[in-house]
Amino acid sequence: MTVDRPFLLLSTRPEDAASAEEYASFLSKMRIPEAALEQRRVESAPLGEVDLDKYSGVLLGGSPFNNTDAVKGEVQLRVEREIGALVREIIERDFPLMGACYGIGMVGGAIGARLGDEFAEEAGMIELLLTDDGKRDPLLDGFPDTFPTLVGHKEAISELPAEATLLVTGYACPTQMFRVKENVYATQFHPELTAQALEARLRLYAHMGYFRLDMFDDILATAYAHDYTWSNRILYNFAERYRQF
Repeated sequence: MTVDRPFLLLSTRPEDAASAEEYASFLSKMRIPEAALEQRRVESAPLGEVDLDKYSGVLLGGSPFNNTDAVKGEVQLRVEREIGALVREIIERDFPLMGACYGIGMVGGAIGARLGDEFAEEAGMIELLLTDDGKRDPLLDGFPDTFPTLVGHKEAISELPAEATLLVTGYACPTQMFRVKENVYATQFHPELTAQALEARLRLYAHMGYFRLDMFDDILATAYAHDYTWSNRILYNFAERYRQF
């Protein structure tokens, strides 16, 4: 099966299992056929040419990289250059983009947002709150005022430029989702995750400082006690709004 204008998922996770899980999570929450989601692992090979006119939209997943890392290797610097250039083109064209976690830093950096670690959040479940602008956004149409989601990040947006529209906020991290122009979106949280997917990632990244190891069981117990239908629906709404197949 071939699909004209699939979505493009840019991944930067070096572990094969993590990359495969990320692809499967986006695919299932968007509710599209496998042929409709092309994945490029930018940490493994140069991004190469991206003809945006051949895609319905672009998705940027999470990453072990942080924009604010004090020391960066050659691969990380290449990834930042290549994805950064594409994100700037996407913003200029107002092309559909959904950037999750690492993606919010790339989109934020492209519009001059200040990034820092003061709003970092350990991996696990949090509650989000819609802003008034969020209540009017088509990707969040019909959402409750608050809903649970899953996070885990070492950096976040410290200051959001006025050109971005804040859609979702949180108690510990104020910038959880924003929009640039009409079609460029970014989330600090992971709209692709379920509790099962979070557990898989926590086991893969237990050594990377996203959570306290002595809290592992408590984090999972809380995660499994909540439903992420609304958070996951953001990706379905994105796919329904922009799909061209």
